Amino acid sequence: MKKIYFVFIAGAISVKGFSQTKLQKIEPISFSQVNITDEFWKPKIDKVATKTLAACIYQTEIATPRIKNFERVARKKGEPHEGIFYDDSDVFKALEAMAYSLKTHPSAEMEKKCDEWIDKIAAAQQPDGYLNTWYTLKGLENRYTDMSMHEDYNAGHMIEAGVAYFNATGKRKLLDVCIKWADHFDALFGPGKRHWVTGHQELELALVKLYKVTRNEKYLKLADWLLSERGKKLAKGYTWTDWKDTAYAQDVLPVKEQKEITGHAVRAMYMYTGAADVAAQTGDAEYMKAMRNVWEDVVYRNMYITGGIGSAGSNEGFSVDYDLPNEQAYCETCASVGMVFWNQRMNAMTGNAEYIDVLERSLYNGALDGLSLSGDRFFYGNPLASRGQHYRREWFGTACCPANIARLIASLGDYIYAKSDNAIYVNLFVGSNTIIPLKNGNVGVRMETDYPWEGKMKLMIDPVKKSKFKIFVRVPGWSKLEPAPGSLYKYKTENNDSFDPEIKLNSKTIDYKFHEGYVVIESEWKKGDVLEASLPYEIKIIEARNELKQNTNRIAIQRGPVVYCIEGTDNNGKAWNVVIPTNTNFETMDYQVLDEQVKALTAEVPVVTVGDDGLSLKTEKKKIIAIPYYTWANREKNEMQVWLPTKITDVKLNY
Repeated sequence: MKKIYFVFIAGAISVKGFSQTKLQKIEPISFSQVNITDEFWKPKIDKVATKTLAACIYQTEIATPRIKNFERVARKKGEPHEGIFYDDSDVFKALEAMAYSLKTHPSAEMEKKCDEWIDKIAAAQQPDGYLNTWYTLKGLENRYTDMSMHEDYNAGHMIEAGVAYFNATGKRKLLDVCIKWADHFDALFGPGKRHWVTGHQELELALVKLYKVTRNEKYLKLADWLLSERGKKLAKGYTWTDWKDTAYAQDVLPVKEQKEITGHAVRAMYMYTGAADVAAQTGDAEYMKAMRNVWEDVVYRNMYITGGIGSAGSNEGFSVDYDLPNEQAYCETCASVGMVFWNQRMNAMTGNAEYIDVLERSLYNGALDGLSLSGDRFFYGNPLASRGQHYRREWFGTACCPANIARLIASLGDYIYAKSDNAIYVNLFVGSNTIIPLKNGNVGVRMETDYPWEGKMKLMIDPVKKSKFKIFVRVPGWSKLEPAPGSLYKYKTENNDSFDPEIKLNSKTIDYKFHEGYVVIESEWKKGDVLEASLPYEIKIIEARNELKQNTNRIAIQRGPVVYCIEGTDNNGKAWNVVIPTNTNFETMDYQVLDEQVKALTAEVPVVTVGDDGLSLKTEKKKIIAIPYYTWANREKNEMQVWLPTKITDVKLNY
């Protein structure tokens, strides 16, 4: 009873009392304030604005009944619902991505399409604020009777879209729809009202976004209360039809007592992102303590080398520690997107760069792999090995991933820079420019870089007046001699040279300090100052800890933040017959995968083939090519492996 009593009281405390002890140390610079010029990322952002969003619009309006369901609600003619109960969310995620794109790629046609969708959404809202096409068309008497039916999840994505569109255009029609829904929900649920546990977490983080744009504290309180409801066995009077075990939705223990990752990967990522958002605003350190424990469980025992999470398709999530199969890996695109969200918030609350290291790993590998190079094909799961059965699809019955990767890439600027009152943080190396407001005045910043293919970065500083402040430049974890203690993966290298970056200010090498994974340069900055960083770049051969049995006697290859794979298209149609001895020396080469210019890796290694008799095996040395993991399966269905055997006896030929 003590714990329940405590949580109930905490939910009733004024947020104003918390706000003086905010946990947030640094504030990310909004994507809307960042102009991306990067040679690697800008073409991808452009492609999302055209090809990806065009695919989302076509599938939402024409190929599937998602928009039609809103139209049917508005007509009030008793028409049936078509599709799945969470399909509304795909409309909202696409709309959010469209809003981000409008900020970076203004388009009267796209804005008109958004307004058309918003009119249809608004017309489907009930007089009391409720909005859900499934229950409205099937029977409103059943609403809020089943916590697994995604009513709150759908609404959370609607709120994110409403906030994004308001920020992009200043138009508030959808925002007002969201406010009306949130007020309706708040009138029903909360301390002294009805209990509720979000079946698929999302509403928590969305309510914090609504709080930030409206400054209405009841939305922040509601988000905090929803988190406090978990782990109390409150399902009395409600049903959970979506799973047998509430661990699936991280509902076994109260959030503040959780230490291990369980269940559905995307739900977990959204919940911990929401908890971080609430903690940042309220100063509740118990959330932070729990999230650190869970983060270590994810990163040190349950994360793939690609930054992907979720090893099991049966629950779209986690099984047991160190169970990370490669060919059967689930690694949902949405889960990698969630890793980006969560780790950004953890970095903002701590100022520690290790969270950006994980964010970057997920971004360049596990998440980016979810989008084809053409921009209009997608992966739902992202395996680390294939015998040729995997291919990218135009769409999915459950279509959360396409719009999710679209909204991430469209808002990439959110993750590059951050600031405190008197410091600038450079988190990702992406060619861009922005103006960062510090306590002593605005500072113009322009970054030039050839990342991720090389490790050089140039930062042009342009303060409005000569002033003293600090610049924190992240030193990526991949560039260090050894990975972080507890890491699931280690580098096999004989290079014992210094891995410290070289830092120059106005062409002169300078000394610097390290702090929480950043190089810190404090100076009295003036217009025209140029800060340069050169990171040590080498090909890393990576081994997994012994506990990870699937990768015994296998290695993975990484260069910079990019994880590599062997794909059959580049290697005579085969990827399962390659052996990579531990002393293999790879060379870097310029290479093209369709229209994507990349750095590929090549080496001469043993290759196993079947003899002329069809029974015996023979081994000969051949040159093989490894390509960035995010580029595989773009040319044809074929074999692929990330983790490669180091011994001929471990080769498993694909017949």
